[in-house]
Parts: sequence; C-alpha cells; structure tokens
Amino acid sequence: MNTRANAVRAGFSRGWIEFKQTFTNGQDISNYLIFPIISLIVMILMRNSDAPGTTYSLALLTLPSVLGMNVVFSGLMGAAATLIVGREDGTLLRAKALPHGIIGYLVGVVVYLAGTTVVTVAVVFVPGLLIFDGLEINSAAAWFGLVAIIALGFAATLPLGAIIGSLGNNPANMGLLFLPVMAMVGVSGIFYPITSLPGWLQVIGQLLPMYWVGLGMRSVLLPDAMASVEIGESWRTLEMVGMLGLWAVVGFVLAPAVMRRMARRESGSNLAERRQRIMQRVQ
Repeated sequence: MNTRANAVRAGFSRGWIEFKQTFTNGQDISNYLIFPIISLIVMILMRNSDAPGTTYSLALLTLPSVLGMNVVFSGLMGAAATLIVGREDGTLLRAKALPHGIIGYLVGVVVYLAGTTVVTVAVVFVPGLLIFDGLEINSAAAWFGLVAIIALGFAATLPLGAIIGSLGNNPANMGLLFLPVMAMVGVSGIFYPITSLPGWLQVIGQLLPMYWVGLGMRSVLLPDAMASVEIGESWRTLEMVGMLGLWAVVGFVLAPAVMRRMARRESGSNLAERRQRIMQRVQ
C-alpha cells in the first residue's frame, strides 16, 4: 500500500474525528458561540444607523465583513494555535516518527480547521439571515460565491498561521498574536467602511488579507448599490481575487520551508526542555 496515500487518509480521518469532538467539549462550544453572540449584539445595536451615503443599515454592511473576519481568524489564529499545541504536547514529534507522518498530521490540521471555519461562519450567518433584511443570497451564484470566498480566504490565511505556529513554541504566547490581529480588524473596514479611515490607514488595510476577504463577502452578499461605500465605488473583484491569490501563493511557498525546518528541529530532548520550563513556571 502507498504509505503517502495511507498517511493522507489517516490525516483526513483524524481531522474529521477531532472536528466532531469539538461538539462534545464545553470550551470548544463556547468558543464557537461567544464571539458570534457578541458580534450579533453589536450589529443589532448598529441596525438603526445607515451606512455612509446609503439608505442601507450599517449592520447589513457589517455582517458579511464579520463573516470574512471569522474566516481569517480560523485560518490564521487557528492554524497557529493548533501547530503550537501540537509541538507542545508531542503530537508533532509522534507524527514525525511515522512514514509520511507529517503529511498526515498537516492534512488532519487542514480538515479540522476547515470544519471549524464553516461552523464559525454559520453561527453568525444563519442568525444574521433571520435578523437582518437585505442580504442577496437567493441564487446559486451567490452561494457559489460565498463558498469560493471562504475557500480563497482560508487558503490565503492558513499558510500564514502555519508559519506563525512553526515559529512559536509556547501556547501561552498566543495572546500576543491577538493584539496585532485586532489591529488588523481596525484597519480592514470590518465594522465601518474603510473609506472612512485616513488614506494611509486605507493603504495598510489593503495590504492585509482580512480587508479583501471582507470585501469579497460583501460583494457576494450585498446589493450592488452598497458598493458606493467601497474604495472606487466598486467591489474590485479581480483585485480581490488577485490579492488573496498572492497571499496564498506566497504562503504556500514559504510555509513548507519553515515547517520543514521546524520539524527537523523537533526532538524528544527539545520537548522535554519545553515541558521542564513550563513546570518551573508553574512552581
């Protein structure tokens, strides 16, 4: 039997099992619900405010942006956290000892994160459909576009999260990633149109994948008239696909090299040292 194909199948199986187990864990369930509930409450409070220059609710503009933000969070922070924990608890080291075990491990991570991404989007999107009027999701093209943007956003951010996870070695330091990610939210036009920001912040925002994923979500879910609040009063679909594609290509070029270097350095002695440091901090 082809050992590589066997490793891929094992990875799919493991990722699916780990994803299903999130519905049996109270902390995972709360992670699925807490931030979406907060986001929905914020959007409900914004419901009576109009987006600048339109008669549409600002909450309607924000809903697709929040969906895009959740995709980026899952791909970026989810991948980083999963890899850091995998190094810390020895999962990666055990995978390294198996034929093509690293490939199987990474396939499992992708399957697990893809599942959690769909859930985090759904828990905002489904209530949003019921609460807010105006989303244009009544055609096959809109549903196809929604799935395509989720997939493209996931591909653009997952390698970046893998790079961060390969460079980090302490789950406690994940909190340090939260601040720059929230700064990314602030300049990416998630809760308010990016055109309302100073020009230099607009430039920074357009360099980041979160802005383009949010723009893509808005382009498939909102009426064309709402493009008036965007840069150039356009959804800029080609630019969106190009920028996210560029992030994906760069990430998939750099991530394997960084991860191979990380995997080569993993050993039982390194794992023991990290655990000893943790025990010393606890004591």
